[in-house]
Amino acid sequence: MKGYELYLAIAYLVLGPFVGGLIDGVSRKVTARLQGRVGPPIIQPFYDLRKLFSRKLDPVNSLQMPLVVSHFIFAVATGFLIFEGSDILLIIFVLTLAAIFLVLAAYSTGSPFSAIGADRELIMMTAYEPMVILTLVGFFKVAGSFHFGDIAAVGKPTILLLPGIFLGLVFVLIMKLRKSPFDISTSHHAHQELVKGLTADLGGPALGLVELADWYESVYLYGLVFLFFSWNPIAAVLGPLATYFIIILIDNVTARVKWELALTSAWIVAIVAGVGNLIPFYLIARVVH
Repeated sequence: MKGYELYLAIAYLVLGPFVGGLIDGVSRKVTARLQGRVGPPIIQPFYDLRKLFSRKLDPVNSLQMPLVVSHFIFAVATGFLIFEGSDILLIIFVLTLAAIFLVLAAYSTGSPFSAIGADRELIMMTAYEPMVILTLVGFFKVAGSFHFGDIAAVGKPTILLLPGIFLGLVFVLIMKLRKSPFDISTSHHAHQELVKGLTADLGGPALGLVELADWYESVYLYGLVFLFFSWNPIAAVLGPLATYFIIILIDNVTARVKWELALTSAWIVAIVAGVGNLIPFYLIARVVH
């Protein structure tokens, strides 16, 4: 591990919750404005998290809390591995484990609401993971490395080299962040008919850990977006910001789709945008060499 990548990974561990909480807070504020409301203060997520951790721990069964803690650990570890430049296979493995532990925590409760949410979360995993893998492969083809620092310092306009990969990643980010129209397993809004679905039977510190894991995930997911614009300092700021606000807008102007459409659309996007971008990239690379 290079020295600066170690510092970057440590910074992620320390600052991740603060950046993730602000991402959540700004999202709530912008959403409220779009809906004609004043909305909560930007730091409201931190108040909510403190309230959750101040409550008594009362899990449904003896398995729930260990599974939630495992979800949190692997979610944080995914970002750490990305920023310190680990192998792509290890990153995907840890990313999948994090989601599976949350699904198992939902199944363990015996609640039909949690079970339906868990079923739908598994569907979403099969929908977004192929595009995530293609994104990391695309970065490797551009930089010749899976290291975050190497990709960020490549000095090439990655967004112009991998436009299809970028569009595909933004598409599945909506799924991974559980934003409408793909908030089929759980939702951050009150219109969810599943009564929070995946997290219906979580409360207190258990729900707090899940929220904290979501904040960490937001940081490394938008960190992937940053890599498309890292060749230019101005673009490195404006690109992720524009993506962030576009996702908020989509979340507020779309209605939730059925799981069949979510799954098929994600695969179509992965094939058309992802594979369709990588094939000519491979062909051009072979001709040049």
